Amino acid sequence: MAKLDEKTKKLLLGKNFIFVSTINKDGSPQLTPTWVDTDGENVLINSALGRQKVVNVARDPRVAIAVVNHENPYERVSIKGKVVEEITGKAAEDHIDKMSLKYTGEPKYRRNAPGEKRVLLVVKPLKVY
Repeated sequence: MAKLDEKTKKLLLGKNFIFVSTINKDGSPQLTPTWVDTDGENVLINSALGRQKVVNVARDPRVAIAVVNHENPYERVSIKGKVVEEITGKAAEDHIDKMSLKYTGEPKYRRNAPGEKRVLLVVKPLKVY
């Protein structure tokens, strides 16, 4: 297990997008740009049940993540890790509102499809580059 250093935490807490790679059933990579957060120890990714990355990590929890400072693209970090928990319900719904405020300035996330349920993927970092 790797610890997130201060530079990495700052990038994850900033208004930076990450690219998260999961493994498709056929072994090919699946890559998604997304919002990100951290609890200081883990990488937190909010998604929706049924999305490809969520389906993929249910089968194989390994992920690779790249985060780049949007103000200085030469400042970047790569993380290899695994999803150790999937949180649904009110905690995931509240978290997407937190991410909406961070990235858009809107206190309520309004892009859910009808009936869509949120899931918070907790990624334990194994290697930080």
